[in-house]
Amino acid sequence: MDKKINGKQKIKEEYSSTEMLACVASNTLEDRKSVFVGTGLPMIAAMLAKRTHAPNLLLFFEAGGIGPEIPVLPISVGDSRTFYMAIAASSMHDSMSMAQAGYIDYGFLGAAQIDKYGNINTTVIGPYEHPKTRLPGSGGANDVGTLCNKTIIIMRQDKNRFVEKVDFLTTPGYLDGYNSREKKGLPDGSGPYRVITQLGVFGFDEKSKKMKLVSLHPNVTIEMIKENSGFDIIIPKDVSITKPPSKDELKILKKIDPAGMVIGK
Repeated sequence: MDKKINGKQKIKEEYSSTEMLACVASNTLEDRKSVFVGTGLPMIAAMLAKRTHAPNLLLFFEAGGIGPEIPVLPISVGDSRTFYMAIAASSMHDSMSMAQAGYIDYGFLGAAQIDKYGNINTTVIGPYEHPKTRLPGSGGANDVGTLCNKTIIIMRQDKNRFVEKVDFLTTPGYLDGYNSREKKGLPDGSGPYRVITQLGVFGFDEKSKKMKLVSLHPNVTIEMIKENSGFDIIIPKDVSITKPPSKDELKILKKIDPAGMVIGK
């Protein structure tokens, strides 16, 4: 399909930005690991991983489905399909307790705003008392971002979303950077791992915990990354290009989401 970024560059692609996000997120997950899965793209990414390179990936759902073999995309984390052939049909309490005990490797999150340390806002845009926009809030996002070993954030990137300081701290990232997360009593070694947007993949500097570019998506430039961020991102000297979706991955995505609820038609 044809796509414009900032109205400046026309790009010919055989896949949509949503399909790209799903495939990149899927490839971030490893076999024989566990992941706390949310509604939408995180579900699709986890299902794709299980059907390709990570057949032994263990899925956790907030409503209590643990280790299901999902036949087709569920509508939500409480959909009966999140319990299909599961190793446990349990409860929210048990899923969250597994995260608290340190048993869940990855957690997926979305964000309305994110700052350079990976702190997330999904509560309000503007002052809390008189916001311009009131958002859904935390749900289980604070628990996931606090307790899972690594957090993967999937979101759209522009200057209104990549901000110098979030309007409200819903889910902690690396707080003020360096070891400030551990100083607040959060688990050692936990925190944001990857941020995946329509432009690229980002990680965090090992020492300062500031966001850094890991890879550019095909046909995206460093200038586009800078133009769509409200803070300075660390740009390494050598930046790789993200692997685009394969034909097999695109076929599997259509089978996962035949109605096009997330991927689209």
